Amino acid sequence: MATWTIDTTHSEVGFKVKHLVISTVTGKFKRFEGNIQSDKEDFSDAKIQFNADINSIDTGNEGRDGHLKSPDFFDAAGHPQLSFVSNSIANHGGGDFIVKGNLTIKGVTKPVELDVEYGGIQKDFYGNTVAGFEISGKINRQDFGLTWSAATETGGLVVSDEVKLQINVEAIRKAS
Repeated sequence: MATWTIDTTHSEVGFKVKHLVISTVTGKFKRFEGNIQSDKEDFSDAKIQFNADINSIDTGNEGRDGHLKSPDFFDAAGHPQLSFVSNSIANHGGGDFIVKGNLTIKGVTKPVELDVEYGGIQKDFYGNTVAGFEISGKINRQDFGLTWSAATETGGLVVSDEVKLQINVEAIRKAS
């Protein structure tokens, strides 16, 4: 079985959420790790494991990042990592996959479904075999205990419950 590790210098783990119902705030996790195990070249049998460091959250605003790390949201002190472990993958042809697995945030584990676009395999400048993937999905933050909420004067939510995930991964095949 081939093992692939996420190349963190060529990957990004991002999210976006509606703010005040009218605009979008984006963020990312700067520190993460993961691996993929697969016997097949097309990754149709892949097993995926991923972790992100909550304290590495970055939305471009230090005050907001501090609030996200607090018990109102991720509770970084009590739950320093989020994790994902796949349990099935379905090839929908043309490099499109649906990956199902369990996402754990703030000690709560829920099933999620992610859309994956497989970009292919290439050799990098160092002779490594690398594979590329674009991953997207949506989660409801309330499902994971991220329940802080406030309403605007007109009754709209300050932060929407739906969070869109946008992940780009380049993975390096480990030598056998």
